[in-house]
Amino acid sequence: MMGNREAKPVWRRLLWVIAGLVLLAGIGIAVIATHLTPIVRARALDMLRSRFDSEAEIGDLQVSLLHGIAVSGKRLVVRHHGRTDVPPLLEIAEFSGEMGWLSLIGKPWHIRQVSLQGLSIHIPPKGKRMEGPRKKHRDIPVIVDELVSDNAELDLIPSNPDKPVHQFLIHHLVMHSVGLGHSAPFKASLTNAVPPGEITTEGHFGPWQPQEPGQTPLSAKYTFNEADLGVFRGISGILSSEGKFGGILENIDVDGQTTTPDFALSIAGHRVMLKTDFEATVDGTNGDTLLHPVIAQFLNTTLICNGGVVKAYKGPGREIVLDVKTDHARLEDLLRLAVKSERPPMTGAVHLSTKFDLPPGQGEIVDRLKLDGKFGIGAAEFTDAGIRGKLEALSRRGQGKPKDEDAGSAISELKGSFVLRNGQISFRDLTFGVTGATVQLAGTYGLRDEKLDFHGTLRLQAKLSQTMGGFKSFLLKPFDPFFRKNGMTVLPIKVTGTRDQPSFGLDFHHKKDEGKGETGE
Repeated sequence: MMGNREAKPVWRRLLWVIAGLVLLAGIGIAVIATHLTPIVRARALDMLRSRFDSEAEIGDLQVSLLHGIAVSGKRLVVRHHGRTDVPPLLEIAEFSGEMGWLSLIGKPWHIRQVSLQGLSIHIPPKGKRMEGPRKKHRDIPVIVDELVSDNAELDLIPSNPDKPVHQFLIHHLVMHSVGLGHSAPFKASLTNAVPPGEITTEGHFGPWQPQEPGQTPLSAKYTFNEADLGVFRGISGILSSEGKFGGILENIDVDGQTTTPDFALSIAGHRVMLKTDFEATVDGTNGDTLLHPVIAQFLNTTLICNGGVVKAYKGPGREIVLDVKTDHARLEDLLRLAVKSERPPMTGAVHLSTKFDLPPGQGEIVDRLKLDGKFGIGAAEFTDAGIRGKLEALSRRGQGKPKDEDAGSAISELKGSFVLRNGQISFRDLTFGVTGATVQLAGTYGLRDEKLDFHGTLRLQAKLSQTMGGFKSFLLKPFDPFFRKNGMTVLPIKVTGTRDQPSFGLDFHHKKDEGKGETGE
Protein backbone atom coordinates (compact mmCIF):
# COMPACT_ATOMS: atom_id res chain seq x y z
CA MET A 1 0.00 0.00 0.00
CA MET A 2 2.77 2.40 0.82
CA GLY A 3 4.47 1.59 -2.45
CA ASN A 4 1.40 2.56 -4.44
CA ARG A 5 1.01 5.85 -2.56
CA GLU A 6 4.63 6.70 -3.27
CA ALA A 7 4.28 5.82 -6.96
CA LYS A 8 1.43 8.30 -7.59
CA PRO A 9 3.47 11.42 -6.82
CA VAL A 10 6.17 10.12 -9.14
CA TRP A 11 3.76 9.78 -12.05
CA ARG A 12 2.25 13.14 -11.33
CA ARG A 13 5.69 14.72 -11.38
CA LEU A 14 6.49 12.94 -14.66
CA LEU A 15 3.27 14.22 -16.25
CA TRP A 16 4.04 17.73 -15.08
CA VAL A 17 7.50 17.45 -16.57
CA ILE A 18 6.12 16.24 -19.91
CA ALA A 19 3.52 19.01 -19.93
CA GLY A 20 6.20 21.53 -19.17
CA LEU A 21 8.39 20.26 -21.95
CA VAL A 22 5.47 20.43 -24.40
CA LEU A 23 4.73 23.95 -23.27
CA LEU A 24 8.35 24.95 -23.59
CA ALA A 25 8.51 23.32 -27.03
CA GLY A 26 5.37 25.17 -28.10
CA ILE A 27 6.80 28.44 -26.82
CA GLY A 28 10.09 27.67 -28.54
CA ILE A 29 8.40 26.87 -31.82
CA ALA A 30 6.35 30.05 -31.57
CA VAL A 31 9.49 32.07 -30.84
CA ILE A 32 11.38 30.40 -33.69
CA ALA A 33 8.45 30.94 -36.05
CA THR A 34 8.27 34.59 -35.05
CA HIS A 35 11.97 35.07 -35.76
CA LEU A 36 11.82 32.86 -38.87
CA THR A 37 9.05 34.88 -40.56
CA PRO A 38 11.24 37.86 -41.52
CA ILE A 39 13.95 35.47 -42.72
CA VAL A 40 11.49 33.63 -44.98
CA ARG A 41 10.06 36.94 -46.18
CA ALA A 42 13.52 38.27 -47.07
CA ARG A 43 14.53 35.10 -48.88
CA ALA A 44 11.22 34.90 -50.72
CA LEU A 45 11.56 38.49 -51.90
CA ASP A 46 15.15 37.86 -52.99
CA MET A 47 14.06 34.80 -54.91
CA LEU A 48 11.17 36.64 -56.65
CA ARG A 49 13.28 39.67 -57.51
CA SER A 50 16.07 37.54 -58.93
CA ARG A 51 13.83 35.08 -60.77
CA PHE A 52 11.68 37.76 -62.45
CA ASP A 53 14.24 40.58 -62.59
CA SER A 54 11.58 42.75 -60.97
CA GLU A 55 10.49 44.46 -57.77
CA ALA A 56 8.38 42.34 -55.39
CA GLU A 57 6.10 43.07 -52.46
CA ILE A 58 4.31 40.78 -49.96
CA GLY A 59 1.43 42.28 -48.03
CA ASP A 60 1.10 39.58 -45.38
CA LEU A 61 3.20 36.50 -44.53
CA GLN A 62 2.80 33.86 -41.81
CA VAL A 63 5.10 30.92 -40.98
CA SER A 64 4.03 27.83 -39.05
CA LEU A 65 6.29 25.00 -37.81
CA LEU A 66 3.64 22.58 -36.56
CA HIS A 67 3.88 20.28 -39.56
CA GLY A 68 7.19 21.00 -41.18
CA ILE A 69 7.44 24.57 -42.47
CA ALA A 70 4.18 26.04 -43.71
CA VAL A 71 4.05 29.49 -45.27
CA SER A 72 0.92 31.46 -46.13
CA GLY A 73 0.30 35.00 -47.19
CA LYS A 74 -1.75 37.56 -49.08
CA ARG A 75 -1.28 40.29 -51.68
CA LEU A 76 1.94 39.24 -53.40
CA VAL A 77 2.85 41.68 -56.19
CA VAL A 78 5.74 41.53 -58.69
CA ARG A 79 6.30 44.59 -60.88
CA HIS A 80 8.23 43.96 -64.10
CA HIS A 81 11.46 45.99 -63.84
CA GLY A 82 9.72 48.12 -61.22
CA ARG A 83 7.26 49.57 -63.74
CA THR A 84 4.18 51.35 -62.42
CA ASP A 85 2.78 52.49 -65.79
CA VAL A 86 1.46 49.00 -66.61
CA PRO A 87 -0.28 46.36 -64.47
CA PRO A 88 2.04 44.24 -62.28
CA LEU A 89 3.71 41.27 -63.91
CA LEU A 90 2.28 39.02 -61.16
CA GLU A 91 -0.47 39.50 -58.61
CA ILE A 92 -1.54 36.80 -56.16
CA ALA A 93 -4.49 37.34 -53.82
CA GLU A 94 -3.61 34.43 -51.48
CA PHE A 95 -0.82 31.85 -51.39
CA SER A 96 0.47 29.01 -49.24
CA GLY A 97 3.38 26.57 -49.35
CA GLU A 98 4.78 23.55 -47.54
CA MET A 99 8.39 22.41 -47.15
CA GLY A 100 10.55 20.18 -44.97
CA TRP A 101 12.51 21.33 -41.91
CA LEU A 102 15.77 21.40 -43.79
CA SER A 103 14.42 23.25 -46.84
CA LEU A 104 15.97 26.56 -45.83
CA ILE A 105 19.42 25.04 -45.57
CA GLY A 106 21.48 24.62 -48.72
CA LYS A 107 20.45 24.97 -52.33
CA PRO A 108 18.05 24.61 -53.98
CA TRP A 109 15.04 25.25 -51.77
CA HIS A 110 12.77 22.23 -52.19
CA ILE A 111 9.09 23.08 -51.69
CA ARG A 112 6.62 20.22 -51.63
CA GLN A 113 3.55 22.19 -52.69
CA VAL A 114 2.48 25.75 -53.45
CA SER A 115 -1.19 26.77 -53.68
CA LEU A 116 -2.31 30.03 -55.28
CA GLN A 117 -5.66 31.78 -55.31
CA GLY A 118 -6.41 34.68 -57.64
CA LEU A 119 -3.21 34.61 -59.70
CA SER A 120 -3.00 37.31 -62.39
CA ILE A 121 -0.16 37.40 -64.92
CA HIS A 122 0.18 40.51 -67.09
CA ILE A 123 2.67 40.14 -69.96
CA PRO A 124 3.89 43.62 -70.97
CA PRO A 125 4.48 44.60 -74.62
CA LYS A 126 7.77 43.52 -76.16
CA GLY A 127 10.67 45.89 -75.66
CA LYS A 128 8.81 48.22 -73.27
CA ARG A 129 11.34 48.28 -70.46
CA MET A 130 12.25 50.89 -67.88
CA GLU A 131 15.50 52.70 -68.52
CA GLY A 132 18.36 52.72 -66.07
CA PRO A 133 20.52 50.13 -64.27
CA ARG A 134 18.82 47.19 -62.60
CA LYS A 135 19.41 46.19 -59.01
CA LYS A 136 21.20 42.94 -58.37
CA HIS A 137 19.49 40.52 -56.02
CA ARG A 138 20.71 37.32 -54.44
CA ASP A 139 19.73 34.33 -56.56
CA ILE A 140 18.07 31.57 -54.50
CA PRO A 141 17.29 28.49 -56.61
CA VAL A 142 13.92 26.92 -55.85
CA ILE A 143 12.12 23.79 -57.01
CA VAL A 144 8.39 23.49 -56.43
CA ASP A 145 7.30 19.87 -56.64
CA GLU A 146 3.68 20.80 -57.25
CA LEU A 147 2.06 24.17 -57.92
CA VAL A 148 -1.72 24.42 -57.85
CA SER A 149 -3.52 27.57 -58.95
CA ASP A 150 -7.25 28.33 -58.95
CA ASN A 151 -8.98 31.24 -60.69
CA ALA A 152 -5.93 32.45 -62.61
CA GLU A 153 -5.82 35.05 -65.37
CA LEU A 154 -3.23 35.53 -68.12
CA ASP A 155 -3.30 38.91 -69.90
CA LEU A 156 -1.22 39.75 -72.98
CA ILE A 157 -0.98 43.55 -73.07
CA PRO A 158 -0.85 45.06 -76.59
CA SER A 159 1.71 47.70 -77.48
CA ASN A 160 -1.14 49.98 -78.62
CA PRO A 161 -2.99 51.15 -75.46
CA ASP A 162 -6.18 51.67 -77.49
CA LYS A 163 -6.44 47.96 -78.28
CA PRO A 164 -8.02 45.44 -75.88
CA VAL A 165 -6.02 43.07 -73.71
CA HIS A 166 -5.90 39.47 -74.95
CA GLN A 167 -7.10 37.50 -71.94
CA PHE A 168 -7.10 33.83 -70.92
CA LEU A 169 -9.10 32.82 -67.80
CA ILE A 170 -7.68 29.62 -66.26
CA HIS A 171 -9.86 28.29 -63.46
CA HIS A 172 -7.54 25.40 -62.50
CA LEU A 173 -3.82 24.87 -63.16
CA VAL A 174 -1.37 22.22 -61.89
CA MET A 175 2.38 22.38 -62.60
CA HIS A 176 5.24 20.12 -61.47
CA SER A 177 8.99 20.63 -60.98
CA VAL A 178 8.74 24.38 -61.35
CA GLY A 179 12.02 26.30 -61.22
CA LEU A 180 15.74 26.19 -62.00
CA GLY A 181 15.40 27.62 -65.50
CA HIS A 182 13.77 24.68 -67.26
CA SER A 183 10.34 24.04 -68.73
CA ALA A 184 7.70 22.64 -66.38
CA PRO A 185 4.92 20.21 -67.27
CA PHE A 186 1.40 21.49 -66.63
CA LYS A 187 -2.28 20.65 -66.86
CA ALA A 188 -4.96 23.31 -66.96
CA SER A 189 -8.69 23.67 -67.43
CA LEU A 190 -10.66 26.76 -68.25
CA THR A 191 -14.09 27.85 -69.29
CA ASN A 192 -14.04 29.69 -72.58
CA ALA A 193 -16.21 32.79 -72.50
CA VAL A 194 -17.35 33.07 -76.14
CA PRO A 195 -18.46 30.59 -77.26
CA PRO A 196 -18.99 29.04 -73.81
CA GLY A 197 -17.33 25.65 -73.39
CA GLU A 198 -14.75 23.72 -71.40
CA ILE A 199 -11.07 23.63 -72.46
CA THR A 200 -8.52 21.21 -71.03
CA THR A 201 -4.86 21.42 -71.94
CA GLU A 202 -1.54 19.89 -70.94
CA GLY A 203 2.02 20.48 -72.02
CA HIS A 204 5.17 22.36 -70.98
CA PHE A 205 5.71 25.98 -69.98
CA GLY A 206 9.01 27.82 -69.71
CA PRO A 207 11.72 28.41 -68.93
CA TRP A 208 10.65 31.88 -67.83
CA GLN A 209 12.37 34.75 -69.66
CA PRO A 210 12.75 37.54 -67.08
CA GLN A 211 14.08 40.14 -69.52
CA GLU A 212 11.21 39.67 -71.99
CA PRO A 213 8.36 37.62 -70.42
CA GLY A 214 6.52 37.56 -73.73
CA GLN A 215 9.37 35.45 -75.14
CA THR A 216 8.66 32.64 -72.64
CA PRO A 217 8.07 29.42 -74.64
CA LEU A 218 5.19 27.00 -74.26
CA SER A 219 3.88 23.93 -76.04
CA ALA A 220 0.73 21.92 -75.35
CA LYS A 221 -2.23 20.01 -76.70
CA TYR A 222 -5.84 20.88 -75.97
CA THR A 223 -9.45 19.73 -76.19
CA PHE A 224 -12.45 22.05 -76.33
CA ASN A 225 -15.88 20.50 -75.73
CA GLU A 226 -19.55 21.48 -75.73
CA ALA A 227 -19.04 24.98 -77.14
CA ASP A 228 -22.49 26.46 -77.81
CA LEU A 229 -22.42 28.50 -81.04
CA GLY A 230 -25.91 29.77 -80.28
CA VAL A 231 -24.39 32.78 -78.50
CA PHE A 232 -23.61 34.12 -81.98
CA ARG A 233 -26.96 35.38 -83.22
CA GLY A 234 -27.89 33.77 -86.49
CA ILE A 235 -26.06 30.43 -86.18
CA SER A 236 -26.40 27.35 -84.00
CA GLY A 237 -24.57 24.14 -83.19
CA ILE A 238 -22.41 22.49 -80.54
CA LEU A 239 -18.72 22.64 -81.43
CA SER A 240 -15.86 20.49 -80.22
CA SER A 241 -12.19 20.95 -81.07
CA GLU A 242 -8.80 19.43 -80.43
CA GLY A 243 -5.28 20.30 -81.46
CA LYS A 244 -2.00 21.72 -80.29
CA PHE A 245 -0.40 25.09 -79.75
CA GLY A 246 3.08 26.39 -79.09
CA GLY A 247 5.62 29.11 -79.61
CA ILE A 248 6.07 32.01 -77.22
CA LEU A 249 3.48 33.86 -75.16
CA GLU A 250 3.30 36.84 -77.48
CA ASN A 251 3.18 34.77 -80.68
CA ILE A 252 1.30 31.48 -80.28
CA ASP A 253 0.81 29.08 -83.21
CA VAL A 254 -2.32 26.90 -83.06
CA ASP A 255 -3.02 23.84 -85.20
CA GLY A 256 -6.29 21.98 -84.75
CA GLN A 257 -9.62 20.64 -85.96
CA THR A 258 -13.23 21.40 -85.11
CA THR A 259 -16.40 19.34 -85.49
CA THR A 260 -19.94 20.72 -85.34
CA PRO A 261 -22.40 17.93 -86.15
CA ASP A 262 -25.46 20.21 -86.10
CA PHE A 263 -24.27 23.50 -87.60
CA ALA A 264 -27.02 25.70 -89.05
CA LEU A 265 -27.78 29.26 -90.12
CA SER A 266 -31.01 30.42 -88.51
CA ILE A 267 -32.22 31.98 -91.77
CA ALA A 268 -32.61 28.50 -93.30
CA GLY A 269 -32.51 26.19 -90.27
CA HIS A 270 -30.99 23.20 -92.09
CA ARG A 271 -28.40 21.36 -90.02
CA VAL A 272 -25.20 20.03 -91.55
CA MET A 273 -22.04 18.35 -90.29
CA LEU A 274 -19.33 21.04 -90.39
CA LYS A 275 -15.65 20.15 -89.98
CA THR A 276 -12.66 22.45 -90.13
CA ASP A 277 -8.90 22.06 -90.11
CA PHE A 278 -7.08 25.24 -89.20
CA GLU A 279 -3.72 26.83 -88.56
CA ALA A 280 -3.62 30.13 -86.72
CA THR A 281 -1.26 32.53 -84.97
CA VAL A 282 -2.33 34.53 -81.92
CA ASP A 283 -0.36 37.78 -81.89
CA GLY A 284 0.07 38.69 -78.24
CA THR A 285 1.14 42.24 -79.05
CA ASN A 286 -2.32 43.18 -80.32
CA GLY A 287 -4.57 40.17 -79.65
CA ASP A 288 -5.21 39.55 -83.37
CA THR A 289 -5.61 35.98 -84.57
CA LEU A 290 -4.24 35.28 -88.05
CA LEU A 291 -5.76 32.32 -89.91
CA HIS A 292 -3.58 30.57 -92.49
CA PRO A 293 -5.68 28.78 -93.54
CA VAL A 294 -9.00 27.39 -92.33
CA ILE A 295 -10.30 24.51 -94.47
CA ALA A 296 -14.04 24.03 -93.89
CA GLN A 297 -15.93 20.96 -95.12
CA PHE A 298 -19.66 20.23 -95.14
CA LEU A 299 -21.67 17.83 -97.29
CA ASN A 300 -19.73 17.73 -100.61
CA THR A 301 -18.23 21.21 -100.33
CA THR A 302 -14.78 22.43 -99.25
CA LEU A 303 -13.99 26.10 -98.54
CA ILE A 304 -10.48 27.49 -98.03
CA CYS A 305 -10.32 30.64 -95.89
CA ASN A 306 -7.35 32.90 -95.17
CA GLY A 307 -7.47 36.04 -93.05
CA GLY A 308 -7.87 36.86 -89.42
CA VAL A 309 -9.88 37.92 -86.39
CA VAL A 310 -8.73 41.49 -85.83
CA LYS A 311 -9.60 44.61 -83.88
CA ALA A 312 -12.63 46.28 -85.44
CA TYR A 313 -11.91 49.37 -87.53
CA LYS A 314 -14.54 51.27 -85.55
CA GLY A 315 -15.79 50.62 -82.03
CA PRO A 316 -15.13 47.71 -79.66
CA GLY A 317 -14.99 44.03 -80.53
CA ARG A 318 -13.23 42.04 -83.21
CA GLU A 319 -13.91 41.66 -86.90
CA ILE A 320 -13.54 38.50 -88.96
CA VAL A 321 -11.94 39.33 -92.32
CA LEU A 322 -11.32 36.46 -94.75
CA ASP A 323 -10.56 35.61 -98.35
CA VAL A 324 -12.74 32.60 -99.18
CA LYS A 325 -12.10 30.43 -102.23
CA THR A 326 -13.28 27.09 -103.48
CA ASP A 327 -12.97 24.92 -106.57
CA HIS A 328 -14.68 21.99 -104.86
CA ALA A 329 -18.17 23.12 -103.89
CA ARG A 330 -21.73 22.18 -104.76
CA LEU A 331 -24.37 24.84 -105.28
CA GLU A 332 -27.01 22.71 -103.54
CA ASP A 333 -24.80 22.58 -100.41
CA LEU A 334 -24.44 26.37 -100.24
CA LEU A 335 -28.15 26.87 -100.87
CA ARG A 336 -29.03 24.39 -98.13
CA LEU A 337 -27.40 26.73 -95.61
CA ALA A 338 -29.07 29.87 -96.95
CA VAL A 339 -32.46 28.82 -98.42
CA LYS A 340 -35.47 27.70 -96.36
CA SER A 341 -36.93 25.07 -98.71
CA GLU A 342 -36.10 21.42 -98.21
CA ARG A 343 -35.15 20.99 -101.85
CA PRO A 344 -32.51 23.41 -103.21
CA PRO A 345 -33.74 25.34 -106.27
CA MET A 346 -30.55 24.65 -108.25
CA THR A 347 -27.67 22.20 -108.39
CA GLY A 348 -24.21 22.35 -109.93
CA ALA A 349 -20.48 22.55 -109.37
CA VAL A 350 -19.34 25.92 -107.97
CA HIS A 351 -16.16 27.92 -108.33
CA LEU A 352 -16.26 30.76 -105.81
CA SER A 353 -14.02 33.59 -104.64
CA THR A 354 -15.23 36.23 -102.17
CA LYS A 355 -14.21 38.70 -99.53
CA PHE A 356 -15.80 37.81 -96.19
CA ASP A 357 -16.25 40.57 -93.61
CA LEU A 358 -18.15 40.01 -90.36
CA PRO A 359 -17.97 43.12 -88.14
CA PRO A 360 -18.89 42.94 -84.44
CA GLY A 361 -22.40 43.86 -83.40
CA GLN A 362 -25.65 42.74 -81.81
CA GLY A 363 -27.59 41.85 -84.95
CA GLU A 364 -27.83 38.41 -86.52
CA ILE A 365 -24.89 37.25 -88.58
CA VAL A 366 -26.83 37.24 -91.86
CA ASP A 367 -27.62 40.95 -91.37
CA ARG A 368 -24.04 41.91 -90.42
CA LEU A 369 -22.18 39.75 -92.90
CA LYS A 370 -20.62 41.45 -95.94
CA LEU A 371 -19.57 39.52 -99.02
CA ASP A 372 -18.05 40.76 -102.27
CA GLY A 373 -17.10 38.13 -104.80
CA LYS A 374 -17.68 36.26 -108.04
CA PHE A 375 -18.74 32.74 -108.94
CA GLY A 376 -19.15 30.30 -111.76
CA ILE A 377 -21.43 27.24 -111.86
CA GLY A 378 -20.86 24.29 -114.15
CA ALA A 379 -23.63 21.91 -115.28
CA ALA A 380 -26.20 24.06 -113.46
CA GLU A 381 -29.70 22.65 -113.33
CA PHE A 382 -32.96 23.84 -111.80
CA THR A 383 -34.65 21.23 -109.64
CA ASP A 384 -38.13 22.51 -110.56
CA ALA A 385 -39.42 20.72 -113.67
CA GLY A 386 -41.52 23.72 -114.70
CA ILE A 387 -38.51 26.05 -114.79
CA ARG A 388 -36.48 23.47 -116.70
CA GLY A 389 -39.28 23.26 -119.25
CA LYS A 390 -39.32 27.03 -119.73
CA LEU A 391 -35.54 27.08 -120.28
CA GLU A 392 -35.76 24.30 -122.85
CA ALA A 393 -38.52 26.20 -124.62
CA LEU A 394 -36.31 29.31 -124.56
CA SER A 395 -33.51 27.28 -126.13
CA ARG A 396 -35.80 26.05 -128.93
CA ARG A 397 -37.00 29.57 -129.67
CA GLY A 398 -33.45 30.89 -129.56
CA GLN A 399 -32.50 28.37 -132.23
CA GLY A 400 -35.56 29.21 -134.30
CA LYS A 401 -37.09 25.77 -133.70
CA PRO A 402 -40.10 26.48 -131.45
CA LYS A 403 -41.92 23.28 -132.43
CA ASP A 404 -38.96 20.88 -132.34
CA GLU A 405 -39.36 18.84 -129.15
CA ASP A 406 -35.93 17.29 -129.68
CA ALA A 407 -34.23 20.70 -129.53
CA GLY A 408 -33.51 22.67 -126.34
CA SER A 409 -30.89 22.36 -123.61
CA ALA A 410 -30.22 22.99 -119.95
CA ILE A 411 -28.25 25.91 -118.50
CA SER A 412 -24.56 26.30 -119.22
CA GLU A 413 -21.98 28.87 -118.22
CA LEU A 414 -23.85 30.39 -115.24
CA LYS A 415 -21.59 33.02 -113.68
CA GLY A 416 -21.57 36.45 -112.12
CA SER A 417 -20.40 38.72 -109.35
CA PHE A 418 -22.27 39.61 -106.16
CA VAL A 419 -22.33 41.77 -103.06
CA LEU A 420 -24.11 40.87 -99.80
CA ARG A 421 -25.20 43.71 -97.50
CA ASN A 422 -27.91 43.82 -94.83
CA GLY A 423 -29.28 40.41 -95.73
CA GLN A 424 -29.72 41.20 -99.44
CA ILE A 425 -27.60 39.92 -102.33
CA SER A 426 -27.01 42.24 -105.27
CA PHE A 427 -25.87 40.49 -108.44
CA ARG A 428 -23.81 42.13 -111.16
CA ASP A 429 -23.10 40.62 -114.58
CA LEU A 430 -25.22 37.57 -113.85
CA THR A 431 -25.15 35.59 -117.08
CA PHE A 432 -26.17 32.15 -118.21
CA GLY A 433 -26.79 30.47 -121.52
CA VAL A 434 -28.75 27.74 -123.20
CA THR A 435 -28.24 26.59 -126.75
CA GLY A 436 -29.44 29.43 -128.94
CA ALA A 437 -29.84 32.05 -126.21
CA THR A 438 -27.96 33.95 -123.50
CA VAL A 439 -29.34 35.94 -120.55
CA GLN A 440 -27.63 38.81 -118.76
CA LEU A 441 -29.19 40.19 -115.57
CA ALA A 442 -28.55 42.52 -112.67
CA GLY A 443 -30.68 42.71 -109.56
CA THR A 444 -31.30 41.64 -105.98
CA TYR A 445 -32.41 38.65 -103.94
CA GLY A 446 -33.57 38.99 -100.32
CA LEU A 447 -32.31 36.25 -98.02
CA ARG A 448 -35.18 36.82 -95.58
CA ASP A 449 -38.19 37.56 -97.83
CA GLU A 450 -36.75 35.58 -100.81
CA LYS A 451 -37.97 38.27 -103.24
CA LEU A 452 -36.52 38.46 -106.76
CA ASP A 453 -36.00 41.70 -108.64
CA PHE A 454 -33.85 41.23 -111.75
CA HIS A 455 -33.73 43.14 -115.01
CA GLY A 456 -31.57 42.63 -118.07
CA THR A 457 -31.43 41.37 -121.61
CA LEU A 458 -32.20 38.20 -123.53
CA ARG A 459 -30.14 37.52 -126.68
CA LEU A 460 -31.42 35.04 -129.25
CA GLN A 461 -29.64 33.63 -132.30
CA ALA A 462 -32.92 33.47 -134.19
CA LYS A 463 -34.91 36.43 -135.44
CA LEU A 464 -37.94 37.44 -133.42
CA SER A 465 -40.33 35.99 -135.99
CA GLN A 466 -38.48 32.66 -135.91
CA THR A 467 -39.22 32.21 -132.20
CA MET A 468 -42.88 31.58 -132.99
CA GLY A 469 -44.70 29.28 -135.38
CA GLY A 470 -47.60 29.72 -137.75
CA PHE A 471 -49.53 32.99 -137.98
CA LYS A 472 -47.69 34.58 -135.00
CA SER A 473 -44.41 34.23 -136.90
CA PHE A 474 -45.92 36.09 -139.86
CA LEU A 475 -47.13 38.93 -137.62
CA LEU A 476 -43.70 39.38 -136.00
CA LYS A 477 -41.69 39.60 -139.24
CA PRO A 478 -42.03 43.41 -139.54
CA PHE A 479 -40.51 43.80 -136.06
CA ASP A 480 -37.39 41.69 -136.71
CA PRO A 481 -35.15 44.66 -137.68
CA PHE A 482 -36.06 46.63 -134.57
CA PHE A 483 -34.68 43.97 -132.21
CA ARG A 484 -31.65 42.77 -134.20
CA LYS A 485 -28.27 44.02 -132.99
CA ASN A 486 -24.93 42.64 -134.13
CA GLY A 487 -26.58 39.58 -135.57
CA MET A 488 -28.62 38.79 -132.42
CA THR A 489 -32.19 39.46 -131.32
CA VAL A 490 -32.00 41.50 -128.11
CA LEU A 491 -35.01 41.75 -125.78
CA PRO A 492 -35.35 43.46 -122.38
CA ILE A 493 -36.56 41.01 -119.75
CA LYS A 494 -37.32 40.85 -116.03
CA VAL A 495 -37.48 38.19 -113.33
CA THR A 496 -39.60 39.11 -110.31
CA GLY A 497 -41.77 37.43 -107.70
CA THR A 498 -40.31 35.08 -105.10
CA ARG A 499 -38.03 32.10 -105.18
CA ASP A 500 -41.02 29.75 -104.93
CA GLN A 501 -43.07 31.64 -107.50
CA PRO A 502 -40.79 33.43 -109.97
CA SER A 503 -42.28 35.52 -112.76
CA PHE A 504 -40.56 35.90 -116.15
CA GLY A 505 -41.53 38.49 -118.74
CA LEU A 506 -40.55 41.19 -121.19
CA ASP A 507 -39.56 44.49 -119.66
CA PHE A 508 -39.81 47.22 -122.26
CA HIS A 509 -40.18 50.04 -119.74
CA HIS A 510 -36.66 49.19 -118.44
CA LYS A 511 -35.13 49.39 -121.91
CA LYS A 512 -33.37 52.62 -120.99
CA ASP A 513 -31.40 50.63 -118.35
CA GLU A 514 -30.30 47.94 -120.82
CA GLY A 515 -26.70 49.07 -120.54
CA LYS A 516 -26.82 48.57 -116.79
CA GLY A 517 -28.00 44.99 -117.26
CA GLU A 518 -25.19 44.34 -119.72
CA THR A 519 -22.34 45.85 -117.75
CA GLY A 520 -23.50 45.58 -114.16
CA GLU A 521 -22.49 49.17 -113.46
